[in-house]
Amino acid sequence: MTERLYYADPYCREFDARVGCLERRDGRTLVELDRTAFYPTSGGQPFDTGMIGGASVVDVFDEDGRVLHVLDDESAAGARWLAEQPVHGVIDWRRRFDHMQQHSGQHVLSAAFDRLFAARTVSFHLGSLSSTIDLDRELPAKDVAAAEAEANRIVWEDHPVSIRFVSAADAMALPLRKETAREGTLRLIDMDGFDLSACGGTHVARTGSIGVIAVGAVERFKGGQRVEFFCGGRALDRFRSMQDGLGSAVRLLSVLPSELPAGIERLQAESRSRQRALTGLERELARYRAAELAASAEPTPGGRLVLAAVDADANGLKSMAAAITVNPGYVVVLVSASTPALVVAARSKDLSNAANDLIAALTASFGGRGGGKPDLAQAGGLDAPAETILRRVRSLLV
Repeated sequence: MTERLYYADPYCREFDARVGCLERRDGRTLVELDRTAFYPTSGGQPFDTGMIGGASVVDVFDEDGRVLHVLDDESAAGARWLAEQPVHGVIDWRRRFDHMQQHSGQHVLSAAFDRLFAARTVSFHLGSLSSTIDLDRELPAKDVAAAEAEANRIVWEDHPVSIRFVSAADAMALPLRKETAREGTLRLIDMDGFDLSACGGTHVARTGSIGVIAVGAVERFKGGQRVEFFCGGRALDRFRSMQDGLGSAVRLLSVLPSELPAGIERLQAESRSRQRALTGLERELARYRAAELAASAEPTPGGRLVLAAVDADANGLKSMAAAITVNPGYVVVLVSASTPALVVAARSKDLSNAANDLIAALTASFGGRGGGKPDLAQAGGLDAPAETILRRVRSLLV
């Protein structure tokens, strides 16, 4: 069993230990120490990184009570590792303290949701950029804001955070926020009467060290609610990112920050108006181009055939094909000039040629996917030039 120094002292940054064993497993170098301050991934909190004996630690995990450190092979290659050899370990403190802020902030925020609205936290994830808690039920925005405010009150009052150890039997008589199924000795994190939870993670010594707790996105999740949050340094980074984005938007729109929503609404209205005008012009252009294509139609025993490569998107191709086949006696196949190609096939209602069958034959020859109805069908992703596709169409229809 590894002695876990972080259990009693999460602020331990450096330590001395002895090598228990060194092994290669699945292409990785693993080292076990008799004692360690490195936190292994557990309980929603990621592992610590740092250095051991001059080698970089890139992962830490728990295996049946043993804390195994995964070493970077390149930095570990020059080190001599012997059983019982003394080594010096150094934690990446910036990463550790960030995790302490987020994990302690989670305890405070979860307790606030529980105390104010009886909304229980069912899971917690500490990510690289943000963290989330999953609540067992949904809350309106005003309740989420109230819990956020209550959590920050506890942060700013700078309550002490203590660690104590009790037996599982003694824990049953304590007001734990969440029941635990663990047996034996339990490690409790006590936030000065505001929250008491069994937890093996690393935490700050006082709630003030959390800095601030800021709620981000809130969404429905598995019948409850997922709440994203940022604590301490992450909240500051988030604020700076949002400030940069807001500043850029204000400069681009030449408005004051308070005028930004109205400015965006004005731009959206102008964009919709221009889009309606553009759509009308595209329809008119499609009619003119359709008339030109219809005039060049090739007479066939079954009607008139229009085959053409056209510089247009799928909607443009369909508009032209529909404008031609509104008249009787036409079979139309239009192919985009782009590669992979788009193909639209259409027929006039008085003809029996099935456009969807033609599309199926083309995708069988050139790949892609498509479908439709007998009078209008389309496909995309055909891996061939337009001329090759049109030659294949001609062989099928003429």
